[in-house]
Amino acid sequence: MTKTKKYELDGWDDDEASTAAATSLTLTETRIQEERHASTGQAIAERVAAAVEAARPGLDKVPDPVDPEGTGDLTAEEHARLADCVAGVELLSTAYWIAGKSLDTIACGRLFRRLPHKLEPDRCYHTIEEWAETEHGISRSRCSKLRAGWELGEILNARGHKAPEGQVRELLPFRNRHGLTAAIGVYELVAQTVGTDKVTAGRLRETLALLPGDLTISDEDPATIAQALQGVIEGTEPQAPPPSTALPPALKRDVDRRAVALADRLDRGRIPRNEVLAHLLAAFADDSDPRVFDAVLERMKTGR
Repeated sequence: MTKTKKYELDGWDDDEASTAAATSLTLTETRIQEERHASTGQAIAERVAAAVEAARPGLDKVPDPVDPEGTGDLTAEEHARLADCVAGVELLSTAYWIAGKSLDTIACGRLFRRLPHKLEPDRCYHTIEEWAETEHGISRSRCSKLRAGWELGEILNARGHKAPEGQVRELLPFRNRHGLTAAIGVYELVAQTVGTDKVTAGRLRETLALLPGDLTISDEDPATIAQALQGVIEGTEPQAPPPSTALPPALKRDVDRRAVALADRLDRGRIPRNEVLAHLLAAFADDSDPRVFDAVLERMKTGR
């Protein structure tokens, strides 16, 4: 008869040992997962930091000025330099409202209140204007303009419009009278009329000049306001002035010159322009002598 050999498995039926082993395995797996996540997170953070650094604006990202490589089409290298420089110039489209919002946030929260004065360390700054001028050379009026324009600039930027400071500044008086949405509506109107990339401060100024002083606008969507303003402008746009009947300055000079020659022929002093005109009209109307009439007719035919 075959005997079954018994093996002693230490701890096999020990509940506490089994639990400890399972816990140990779980902790080990947890540590592995944590290390893997940490490694992955670090790699992601490093990639993000590299991307941020690549996109970071700065003078080191702008090519140094060099002479042109020729007079014809731009080379590939010149196109690359141009793209870098245009990107730098376009920073102006957003830098002003970023600075304005920052100044307004500091001002509203009085975040400057515990900052020691750079020139008088025994005291702190009293106003945002004092801090901005002393620390950053931003004049008081400039500080006020930046704070006043950032909200409008931020919204226009969010709507896809690269509105520089000059354009926003044209809209501020209108914004103060009719509200933020109405000012955006004016910008949308001009953008729809001439194209987003063709909006200028001058065109905004011209559009605002067409709006009546007693204009009332309800607080609606900017697109709806833009349509309403278009109707207002079409209804109030002044008619073109009638053509001027005044003699061009060059023609006046020529008439005076010929009048001097006429006076010389007649051995007279100065002959007034209206006297020449009176004789000319009389000769034009003379049916018995059509020479002046025919001369005028010929000049009008040839457009002279």
